[in-house]
Amino acid sequence: MKRTAVRGHMFRLCVLILFFSGATAVSALGFGESRLPDFTKLVEDNSAAVVNISTTQKIKHHRRLPHGYEMPDIPEDSPFGDFLRRFFGEEGDGEPEEFESQSLGSGFIIDEDGYVITNNHVIKQADEIIVRLSDRRELEAKVIGSDPRSDVALLKVDASDLPVVKIGKSKNLKVGEWVMAIGTPFGFDHSVSVGVVSAIGRNLPSENYVPFIQTDVAINPGNSGGPLFNLDGEVVGINSQIYSRTGGFMGLSFAIPIDVAMDVVRQLKQKGKVSRGWLGILIQDVNRELAESFGMKKPQGAVVLRVLPDSPAEKAGFKVGDVVVEFNGTEIIRSADLPLAVGRAPIGSKARVKVIREGKGKTLNVVIAELPSDEELAQQEGEPKKTKSNKLGLVIEELPPVLRKRLNDSDRGVLVRQVEKGPAREAGIRPGDIIMMINNQDVKSPKQFAKLVKKLPKGKSVPVLIQRGSSPVFLPLKIPK
Repeated sequence: MKRTAVRGHMFRLCVLILFFSGATAVSALGFGESRLPDFTKLVEDNSAAVVNISTTQKIKHHRRLPHGYEMPDIPEDSPFGDFLRRFFGEEGDGEPEEFESQSLGSGFIIDEDGYVITNNHVIKQADEIIVRLSDRRELEAKVIGSDPRSDVALLKVDASDLPVVKIGKSKNLKVGEWVMAIGTPFGFDHSVSVGVVSAIGRNLPSENYVPFIQTDVAINPGNSGGPLFNLDGEVVGINSQIYSRTGGFMGLSFAIPIDVAMDVVRQLKQKGKVSRGWLGILIQDVNRELAESFGMKKPQGAVVLRVLPDSPAEKAGFKVGDVVVEFNGTEIIRSADLPLAVGRAPIGSKARVKVIREGKGKTLNVVIAELPSDEELAQQEGEPKKTKSNKLGLVIEELPPVLRKRLNDSDRGVLVRQVEKGPAREAGIRPGDIIMMINNQDVKSPKQFAKLVKKLPKGKSVPVLIQRGSSPVFLPLKIPK
């Protein structure tokens, strides 16, 4: 009995030692409760300057019958016929009906006289914009200016002595530091969520001029346009996008750096639009195989696919196949780094651009021009000829000159731009593959490829020769019946 009691005391003593040792270790690692930041003061000081933004857009359209349904054959003198034709007639019959579409977003006040920042996509094409303050006042706002390329919009409400946020410096942000968002997710005013900075300078596929801040702060529909604060109570970003496969928050949120946003705001105030630098080249990323073919030690930079006529790049001597590795002292690691660097360059300034040409380094001097509008760019760049998704589930386009040169093949090959659900995906064809032959026929253009596809034998497998990286591969492609 005594021996059992002693053992019991020793066991309890060991448990207590382990508990206190563990608590000390947790505290030393910074996970103790006392080490976690307190956000209550930040919320109290800043929530009044965060606003709810609601928009209304008037849409006119005709009512339509559901897909697959047709108007029944009803005599002209029937009252039911007149009723159905009035409400479900063909497009253009009768007067279109007007509907109101409403949306919600967030914003924040940067000036006592009523200047408000939000996202461009929050107020885009709105007929009416209402800003609701924390004291429940609702004020109609007018758009001073907006910039779709950065997704920033500047609004103005008729008021004075408004609470304002303190603007910080996003360039001082570090990965791992705490940040806080205030906004209106799903219409719930002044909701607070917190997290950390996950990454900085993040480039998104659809955005060329914003080095996004990535966080794990919970952001949902309605948070767009709201502020992202650091622990000093300064706005360091504008919550703008999320990455989600469900439509809801999945731990990946993206904010526009406040340094970028304030430069846009300054230009919108001064001239009502935003000017950015422009070279006039089309580019793509450099992968391992391309780097090897260009005589580079590692994959980096942006390879020039096309030099637009009468552009700054053409005047400076850029050539297709040049790999841009440095712009005005800034190293270009990925192709997405180049538009950011060029966009920030002053219009009319001279820039030094380092390129790799035929395995050797070369410096080009270029005078930066102003980035044209999207419409002007579309006319200058010209969309490559594509075939839309066909029965194989493929979207292809003409082979860029730099890839054709690398293949040493003057007239064969089309580039796979997109692979949708269908036979091509089942065969293992991927975006970026180059289709050289199909059913033993050379492929020379998107138009000719479409003709070849129409002639393929239904219900049978045909060979497809593709070029993937530096290796040609035959794949069996089963043609649907």
